Amino acid sequence: MSFCFALFTDFGPAGPYLGQMESVLRQFAPHIPVIHLVSDAPSANPIAASYLLAALRGSFPEDTIFLTVVDPGVGGSRRPVVLCADGQYFVGPDNGLLNTVAVQAKIVEWYEIIWRPDVCSNSFHGRDVFAPVACALANGLLADYCKPVIKPDLSVWPSDCHQIIYFDFYGNAMTGSRYEPKLEGRQLFINEHCIDQASTFCSVETGQPFWYCNSSGLIEIAVNQGKAQDLLNLKMGDSFHLLPN
Repeated sequence: MSFCFALFTDFGPAGPYLGQMESVLRQFAPHIPVIHLVSDAPSANPIAASYLLAALRGSFPEDTIFLTVVDPGVGGSRRPVVLCADGQYFVGPDNGLLNTVAVQAKIVEWYEIIWRPDVCSNSFHGRDVFAPVACALANGLLADYCKPVIKPDLSVWPSDCHQIIYFDFYGNAMTGSRYEPKLEGRQLFINEHCIDQASTFCSVETGQPFWYCNSSGLIEIAVNQGKAQDLLNLKMGDSFHLLPN
């Protein structure tokens, strides 16, 4: 196996939390590379974050260990879990964050984390629970820290989300909906705007909005050399639909 850690959090790029969590990884699995995938996942919104996580996992090989922390219920009743999905591993809270990965995956196994450290902060399970368990997994000790559990019933969990789930640095609006060829040429309707499809930014005039299939396979709304978020007055959770041809 050739593991790597991929950090997916809503901690933000500043502050001590990423560094503290990475310190645990460096102490207990120093041979495993650490990739900072996302530190600005939808804040305190594990449902929206779940669709972003499911889309981004496609860039990583099997045996990647995703250390995922979008956890507004930390210290509460939600379970700490490990999900194995198509050969990748996801360590994090059982609050919906991992559900979209599970729904879209072909082979799924769930584990509940039963291990607890002697000293554990009620507000930072990312450092005190999830990071040590990720290291245990990389070191072949999963069975010492977790127990298998029956997979949750996700039959009503939507495999796609027809809403805006994330804004990138450029103001582009990612949705939680995967692109399919049957959607080719349809107009997208959002906030009283009808937007045409384009293949990429340079396919349209400067300042023109469009929608396209982004590099992670999601429907994304953008503006050539502009910010779709501002120009179209978009916000997290805005719904859209594609008009029939």
